[in-house]
Amino acid sequence: MKPAFSICVYCGSRAGADPRFALAAAEAGRWIGRHGGQLVYGGGNNGLMGVMAAAALDAGARVVGIIPQSMVEREWAKRDCTELHIVENMHQRKSLMAEHADAFLALPGGIGTFEELFEAWTWKQLGFHRKPVGLFDLGGYYQPLLQFLRQSVRSGFMSDWQLELLTIGSELEPLLAKLVDDAFSSPRGVDTSEI
Repeated sequence: MKPAFSICVYCGSRAGADPRFALAAAEAGRWIGRHGGQLVYGGGNNGLMGVMAAAALDAGARVVGIIPQSMVEREWAKRDCTELHIVENMHQRKSLMAEHADAFLALPGGIGTFEELFEAWTWKQLGFHRKPVGLFDLGGYYQPLLQFLRQSVRSGFMSDWQLELLTIGSELEPLLAKLVDDAFSSPRGVDTSEI
């Protein structure tokens, strides 16, 4: 059966210092499963990635993992994904993740999460896609980044409309619901697979 929606979630390959991070990752996976959705993510078995994917599978979601061969060789892959795509490099990974997604969400994470979030956001502001891009600000984790982004607007390197392309929320379930709703209420742009 075709999933009701497909959401690409970026998050940490570590669990982080705050137990709330793992709890939120599990809740994201369960929410996607309860609502008949599909999780698209980086295919890892560690940290928040593994917690989220396991919870999604347990809740009945289809889970599509996309991971480079080099990470599979390090035994970082979650082998029991519904689909596990093994690709050659990070560029292929991110392009395929975007191609499979109706919306994007960044949970807490590190440098990889930041890079993926910024790329999806950049593609949106350039018009390569019109898919919603969400940022889950759990416990103020992203407040320093958001302060910096507002400084970038004040300094003339960004415009308000670019910052407003991000859907930011501090409560997970309403944020997920909004991203899914927005994914199907606006016209689509250029398919990201063309990038």
